[in-house]
Amino acid sequence: MILPSLIIVLIYSYGPMAGAVIAFKKFLPAKGIFHSPWVGWDNFRYVMLMPDTPRIIANTVVIGALKISLGIIVPVAAVLLLNEVRLTLFRRTFQTLVYLPHFLSWVILSGILIDILSPSSGVINQALVWLGVKPIYFLGDNHWFQFTIVMSDIWKEFGFWTIVYLAALTGINPTLYEAAEADGAGRWRQIWHVSLPGMTPIIVLMAVLSLDKLLNAGFEQIFNLYSPQVYETGDILDTFVYRIGLQQFQYGVATAVGLFKSVVSFTLISVSYYLAYRLANYRIF
Repeated sequence: MILPSLIIVLIYSYGPMAGAVIAFKKFLPAKGIFHSPWVGWDNFRYVMLMPDTPRIIANTVVIGALKISLGIIVPVAAVLLLNEVRLTLFRRTFQTLVYLPHFLSWVILSGILIDILSPSSGVINQALVWLGVKPIYFLGDNHWFQFTIVMSDIWKEFGFWTIVYLAALTGINPTLYEAAEADGAGRWRQIWHVSLPGMTPIIVLMAVLSLDKLLNAGFEQIFNLYSPQVYETGDILDTFVYRIGLQQFQYGVATAVGLFKSVVSFTLISVSYYLAYRLANYRIF
């Protein structure tokens, strides 16, 4: 049963890794990979000397770090508040509504966001104007673009992660709450001294396993929402690779950037699994 999936992984995930040799060549499509001239580390030097490289790396790390941190804080807070709601119908309805965006692609959601956040006809800016606030160009202003990207990603995904944390919360022994209540602890004290400590192992596990996403700031989302006027704060490694590789035909440079990202991501994955084992006793094998 595993064999078909294994074959697909080998063909589409491991097979293309042979193309990483392009990072050390001046790739000429007419000559192919094997007959293109070697340039050694020149492509890497070219990338590191580009004036936009530090900014692009900084954008990637900042957006990735914010998505990881808020991707933990928001679902945990939502689960803790949802656990205090006693009306079952409301809880189930809320869970269903916040879970739905997870199943929509960024192509669809981007179109929705572009309409909602439009500076002239968007619902949010119309509400701001009604309140006496100047319209905000969320997707065209460098001061607002990263905020918009992070918050829209949290909106899309936090419903999915609430399932994980809700499972951790329901696994806490009810007698702990009864003991805390007998000792005079109110609801907030029970959350702080029972719920959060009981969820800590899964929170730590999710945090360390998310480290490998630090350089994966979300190509599909940003590619569908950004424009040249927000390159300063919205351009990340993946969109940079797309532009120089597929639009400017600098295949060797694009491959060098992708290889650099892959090496760093592999390192972060190794560190994250080590920390997961040390801090949460999680292991794959």
